[in-house]
Amino acid sequence: MSAANRARPGRSLILLLLVLVSTILWTYWPGASHEARLGLDLRGGTQVILTPELAPGAEGVLTQDQINQTVEIIRQRVNGFGVAEAEVTVQGSGANAAIVVTVPGVNPEGITNLLKQTARLDFRAVLAAGSGIEIANPSPSPSATPAPQPTELPIQAATAEELYDQYLSLNCLTPGLLQGGRADDPTKYMLTCSKEGFEKFVLAPAFITGDQVSDSQATLPQQGAGGWMVTLDFDSQGATKLSEASINLSKLPSPQNRFGIVLDGLVVSAPFFSEPILGGKAQIEGSFKAEEAKQLAQVLRYGALPVTLNIAESTSISPTLGQDQLSAGLLAGAIGLALVAIYLLIYYRALGFVAVFSLVLAAGFLWLLIIGLGRSIGFTLTLAGIAGAIVAIGITADSFVVYFERIRDEIRDGKTLRVATELGWTRARRTLLAADFVSLLAAIVLYALSVGSVRGFAFTLGLTTLIDVLVAFWFTHPLVTYFGKSKWADNGGILTGVSRKRLTAGSTILTGSDN
Repeated sequence: MSAANRARPGRSLILLLLVLVSTILWTYWPGASHEARLGLDLRGGTQVILTPELAPGAEGVLTQDQINQTVEIIRQRVNGFGVAEAEVTVQGSGANAAIVVTVPGVNPEGITNLLKQTARLDFRAVLAAGSGIEIANPSPSPSATPAPQPTELPIQAATAEELYDQYLSLNCLTPGLLQGGRADDPTKYMLTCSKEGFEKFVLAPAFITGDQVSDSQATLPQQGAGGWMVTLDFDSQGATKLSEASINLSKLPSPQNRFGIVLDGLVVSAPFFSEPILGGKAQIEGSFKAEEAKQLAQVLRYGALPVTLNIAESTSISPTLGQDQLSAGLLAGAIGLALVAIYLLIYYRALGFVAVFSLVLAAGFLWLLIIGLGRSIGFTLTLAGIAGAIVAIGITADSFVVYFERIRDEIRDGKTLRVATELGWTRARRTLLAADFVSLLAAIVLYALSVGSVRGFAFTLGLTTLIDVLVAFWFTHPLVTYFGKSKWADNGGILTGVSRKRLTAGSTILTGSDN
C-alpha cells in the first residue's frame, strides 16, 4: 500500500472535523437563533383555507392576478402577527383556487376574523409625516398627559387634532401594528404607518377610493431617461377629484404636498404633487426598481379587490397536541436508533462501535442542519420530517451492513484484515453510492411532485441521504481502516467481530465433509 493511501484516512478525518466545526459555528453563531423551527403539527396553531370569489355586483371573472394580489395582502396581514413559520400558499387556479394559511401559535378566532376582511384602497392627503422608529415627546404641552402607545392601526377620528398626541408617541415597529386588515372609514382622519414601518402619517379623509382607478402600469420614461415609474388612469369621477386635490396640494410645502396611497390600512407609497394633474392621468415617479414599480402598479390596479374571502375550513391544533406528537416522534426515533445500535453491537462487536459512532455523528449533523437551514432558508421540522429522519436510520444502517459484510467475505477468502478492509470498501462503495443515489432520486421526485407535509418528509430524507454519504466516506471508512491496521483486531479475537476462526467455521466443516 502506498504512502498516499496510508495517509488518506487521516486526511478524511481532518476534512470531516473542519466541516463539523464549520457547521457548529454556522449553527450556533452568537446572536442567531439556536432553536429548530417547528411546523404547525408540532408547535400548534391555526390552518385556515379560504376560497376567493367575486363580490356581489362585480363584473367579469376572477383572474390569477387578483388571486396573487389577494395572497400578498393576506401575507402582509399574517406577517404583522410577528410569528415565525407563517405560510400562505395557493392550491388550484381561477375559480377553483383555494388560499391556505398556516399560522403557528395564533388564536384561531383572531386570525380567521382578520383574514376574511376585504382590503380597501384609498388616496389620502398627508397632514403630518415623521420617522416611524422614533418616539418623540408625547405632548407639546408640559401639563398634558402622555398618550399611551397605540396597539392597533389604523386609528381614526373626526378631527386630526384627536390623533396628534398618539401620532407623536407612535412607534411603527411595535410588534402587531403592521398586520393591516382592519376596516377604515374613508370619511374620517387616519393615523397609520408605512407597510415597512419606517414612516408614520396623519392622513386626511380619502379624496379618491380604489374603485375609481381604472388602470395602472409600471413603465420606463418614453425618452429613456430616469428610473421606473407607475402610470395611473382614473374614471371620470376620479379624474375630477384628482384634479381638485392636485391643485390644492401642489401649492403646499412638504409633507403637506404628499398623498398617501393606503391599502389595507397601511401606506404602500406616499408620493408628492409637483404640479396640478389634469385629464385623469397621473404618474408616480421615484427611485423605483423594476420589481417595486410592478408591485405598486399591481396594488393600484387590484387594490380595491372585487373579491370576498369565504372560510372553507379552519383547523386548530393545540400546542399540547403538537408537543405530544413531537415527543412521540423523538421517542420513536430514539427507540429505532437504540435497536439498530444493539443489533450492530451484538452482531459486529467492535466494528459495531464504529457503526454506532457513525450513527451518532450523522444524527448530530442532521440536527445542526435542521437548526441552520431553518434560520437561513426557512426549513420547518414537521412530524413528516421526523418520519423521514427515522426512515434514514435504516438507510444508514444498510451502508454499514454492506461494508462490513464485504470485509467478512474477503476474510473468508483468506485475505488479511488490513487487505480485507480496503478491498471490502472498494467493492462496497459502489453499492453504497447506488443505493444512496436511488434514495436521493426518490426524495427529489417526491419533493417536486408533492405538497404540504410530504415535502418535509422528502426534504429530510434527501438531507439524511447526503449526510450518510459524507459520514460513510469521511468517517466510517477511515475508522475501519485504522481498525484493520491494529494488531488487536488482526489477531481476530471474538470481540473484534472479524474473527477468522468464527467466520471460516462453516466453510471448514463443509471442507471436512468433502474429505
